[in-house]
Amino acid sequence: MRLLAAVFACFAVAATAEEVTTYQLDNGMDVVVIEDHRAPVVVHMLWYRAGSADEPVGSSGVAHFLEHLLFKGTDTVESGEFQRVVAENGGSDNAFTSFDYTGYFQRIAADRLPLMMQYEADRMTNLVLTEEDIVTERGVILEERNQRTENSPGALAREQMRAAQYLNHRYGVPIIGWKHEMEELDMEDALSFYDLYYSPNNAILVVAGDVEPAEVLALAEEHYGPIPAEPNLPERIRSQEPPQIAERRLIFEDSRVAQPYLTRSYLAPERDPGAQEEAAALTYLAELLGGSPFTSALGIALQFDSTTAVYSSAYYDGLNLDDGTFGLTVVPAEGVTLQEAEDKMDTAITAFLDAGIDPERMEALRTQLKASEIYARDDVGGLARRYGAALTSGLTVEDVQAWPEILQAVTAEDVLAVAERVLDRDRSVTGWVVPNREVLQ
Repeated sequence: MRLLAAVFACFAVAATAEEVTTYQLDNGMDVVVIEDHRAPVVVHMLWYRAGSADEPVGSSGVAHFLEHLLFKGTDTVESGEFQRVVAENGGSDNAFTSFDYTGYFQRIAADRLPLMMQYEADRMTNLVLTEEDIVTERGVILEERNQRTENSPGALAREQMRAAQYLNHRYGVPIIGWKHEMEELDMEDALSFYDLYYSPNNAILVVAGDVEPAEVLALAEEHYGPIPAEPNLPERIRSQEPPQIAERRLIFEDSRVAQPYLTRSYLAPERDPGAQEEAAALTYLAELLGGSPFTSALGIALQFDSTTAVYSSAYYDGLNLDDGTFGLTVVPAEGVTLQEAEDKMDTAITAFLDAGIDPERMEALRTQLKASEIYARDDVGGLARRYGAALTSGLTVEDVQAWPEILQAVTAEDVLAVAERVLDRDRSVTGWVVPNREVLQ
């Protein structure tokens, strides 16, 4: 009993919110400092509230294209110099693009933070591109699409599923871009996106690690403060989805598919500032329906009580500026048709809703989610990414820190209520992924 009490006491201490300090510079740039003094390391991340869903129509892929181009030179820095300096100082760096944001980061010794800010602030405003840069990096992103998408039937199928799910919203356009539009990206596309969105009043600086907030603020004012705000930064308004009133279905055929499978997605509410309760309930629903095959509703019904499937899962994508998706995947066992697998899946979902949720299972998930939230705080880079992704998706620091408690407050009734609202076949897209049409006979 003493050991158990000690474990829960440690959980209680670890569950307290991390130390976060926020500032805003005069030019509108937000600064977030997350203190973690356990190691003399710092993660410096610069996030822009601009991702693929903010691209002009017809220029898909330009956000990711620009991410690549930012590693070229500036007025005073040669192409590749920034990465070389990071490596020479024992650090690592990279960048990423999503629907709602683009981010750049370096992980390095804490005393090298001023150097990172110097270089990052420089490329925020002084990027210099040549036509050779455009041609070279356009070829790089096209090859990336070939490797990650064109050569993967699963990736192509997911791309078609999203396009069917989002008829009007830019979430239906792949982050990397449609190939025919990527081929036309040019200097004007890149620089117009850069000039408008790569501005301090559209950026969030997240610094996590062995730092003092006042020192970070002073450095940010020195390096980022002189950069003028973008006066014409547009309000972040996007075209929204019309109400979906009919089920959508597609069959994706590709001879490279090794094992036929079915997947279904539903539009689902995202985490909203001050209103994350539905998102928390959907987080539980994904685990209850398709988490562990030994304890989830689909796993038990399709893989153990019957031999319908060899794999089943569920996921919830809720960290977005706009509606995300809730999805299911089932890989039928040998000799089971996709229609039979889909019917069994729907039967299992109905049985789950009718039977209610085992209280012990809810408590087990509560503990599991609490532990995962605590362990996540051991990764300073993960912490920085957690705050950056949330803030560029419309949430606040308070929302991020409230999330663990909101997760703990979810009830079985909350989960069933959100399941009834979200798991509506008339608001779904179902895809069958097959090597050829013969398997459907």
